[in-house]
Amino acid sequence: MNIHEYQAKALLHEFGVPISRGVAVLKASDSEAAAKQLPGPIWVVKSQIHAGGRGKGKFKEASAGDKGGVRIAKSVAEVNEFAKQMLGATLVTIQTGAHGKQVNRLYIEEGSDIDKEFYLSILVDRESSKVSFVVSTEGGVNIEEVAHNNPEKIVTFSVDPATGIMGHHGRTVAKALKLSGDLAKQAEKLVAQLYNAFTAKDMAMLEINPLVVTKQGQLRVLDAKVSFDDNAMYRHPEVAALRDETEEDAKEIEASKYDLNYVALDGTIGCMVNGAGLAMATMDIIKLYGMEPANFLDVGGGASVEKVAAAFKIITADPNVKGILVNIFGGIMKCDIIAEGVVAAVKQVGLQVPLVVRLEGTNVEAGKKIISQSGLNVVSADNLDDAAQKIVKAVKGG
Repeated sequence: MNIHEYQAKALLHEFGVPISRGVAVLKASDSEAAAKQLPGPIWVVKSQIHAGGRGKGKFKEASAGDKGGVRIAKSVAEVNEFAKQMLGATLVTIQTGAHGKQVNRLYIEEGSDIDKEFYLSILVDRESSKVSFVVSTEGGVNIEEVAHNNPEKIVTFSVDPATGIMGHHGRTVAKALKLSGDLAKQAEKLVAQLYNAFTAKDMAMLEINPLVVTKQGQLRVLDAKVSFDDNAMYRHPEVAALRDETEEDAKEIEASKYDLNYVALDGTIGCMVNGAGLAMATMDIIKLYGMEPANFLDVGGGASVEKVAAAFKIITADPNVKGILVNIFGGIMKCDIIAEGVVAAVKQVGLQVPLVVRLEGTNVEAGKKIISQSGLNVVSADNLDDAAQKIVKAVKGG
């Protein structure tokens, strides 16, 4: 689960993390009062969407101006003007895709007198099963570009869960950022605060870009992007309450109700698969044969007929889907359960596009029998390669 920048900063501030003062607004009419709560004379008006690259983004609407999704205002009147332009407009960034995201919230923040900008993030290293820090002196830019062009400017290290965060971790960050004296002490304190927030709230990623040093000699978190481990949300109702469903795909929201692992993509072939690895392989082979998957959908290992039927309905609800590939390798998940779910869903919602089903594993013969006796117009496949070729051919053939 992702949250907005202003929500992330409020959460981090609970752990003592230094942030700039700001006010979130949902209506342009509230922007003037929000700005007057801050000292000025400089304000920053920030679009709040779940995507990076806001400052360099562009609005689709000409009426929103061409100054991007993060703007510097030099008066309360200018704050109000920017708010009217930005709220309700569609911002396109490097992370949103061409469709962009509608800006429904703004964060009006006091300006900062910046001396230096850094990059700092915390994430879970899947290989080591440890919390890891990524630090660079190159803040305010795309970290992927830094990794590609200047990898020597990125420092990474992990924290042993047996010891937790320790003083030497903060000193490592200070050294990587070339901080000394009081700033080094501030860095050591900040690293501990961020780590404590990360672990206490079951975060999956915390990215600060930029982390700045002000001309007054203070470290400050100027931007924050936070995502959480969905599996831990039952422990954090206060975090779950921050969810903004307007930022999420409606199909992904529906899938979450059935505990389905679903991610909407931009292709035309819907996929229903059991197991993340098999799902990735299925998407890869669809691309190999010249088309694009419309989704990632893993029904898991213990799905019921109702769950499978819900998954099928979610796929068919996508108007971009021109064909569906069901690829099941039965283990814990039995092929007959999948077959019953597919048949039940098709009978409820109809079948307007080609459907190819490949079943293998536990109860495969029973599953194939259910499909063959259903009276549905379903194409059976012997293996994954055969299934991919058949669905691509069916979609290309109209």
